[in-house]
Amino acid sequence: MSQKLLAQVLAYYRDLGFKDIYRRMPEKASPAVTEPAAAVEAEPPALLPVIELPGLTPADDTLEKIREDIGDCKRCRLHEGRHNIVFGVGNPRAKIVFVGEGPGEDEDLQGIPFVGKAGQLLTAMIENTAKKEGIPLLRADVYIANVVKCRPPKNRTPEPDEMEICGQFLFRQLEVLKPKAICVLGGTAMRALLGGKEGVTKMRGQWYKWRGIPVMVTYHPSYLLRAYNAGPKREAWEDLKKLFHFVYD
Repeated sequence: MSQKLLAQVLAYYRDLGFKDIYRRMPEKASPAVTEPAAAVEAEPPALLPVIELPGLTPADDTLEKIREDIGDCKRCRLHEGRHNIVFGVGNPRAKIVFVGEGPGEDEDLQGIPFVGKAGQLLTAMIENTAKKEGIPLLRADVYIANVVKCRPPKNRTPEPDEMEICGQFLFRQLEVLKPKAICVLGGTAMRALLGGKEGVTKMRGQWYKWRGIPVMVTYHPSYLLRAYNAGPKREAWEDLKKLFHFVYD
């Protein structure tokens, strides 16, 4: 088995929750028999040594190294129409990381996540909520990234294989950042980190965990831009209040 394939297999089992594997010891060759078989004592079965699964990220991983590893990525079809890879932006020592779905048109042109209308709303949500709660927090204090780094055609939902390929880089970002909490914005980001088939409406406002890090689920800002979503807007603000007080109180 190649090292690359072995790494993929180990990563798969680690995501399933396995922390250790067992390796069978090679069988010893039978000794030459010089006495009757009944006189040869049977050896106890070989013990199976425990091998701890390696981490999914290099021990010395950094955001700079992750971006370098992405390179001029052509690992999936999303590269075909992109202008820029949208890696992520914010404070590398952020206590909160926001994770969205993927870049839109404005983000694709500028190479920065959440700079269009949805991004402007997210900025207002972060800063206005924090201000009202007496928490000194600006957008520049958090880190923002997406599940996929290239814009899907016509802003469609990323396909599972696209999310899997790009997800490895997002997961490395989160492992490097080690925030106190993650806020997933919308169903795509929620499924990428938490799995399952439940909708955001049912899961929002509650705490979950991704590899030991608390995760808050809330609506994607683009959903909140629709005029008829006054109710979800109030709920999203409540979600952020809960998130900010958990992290900063």
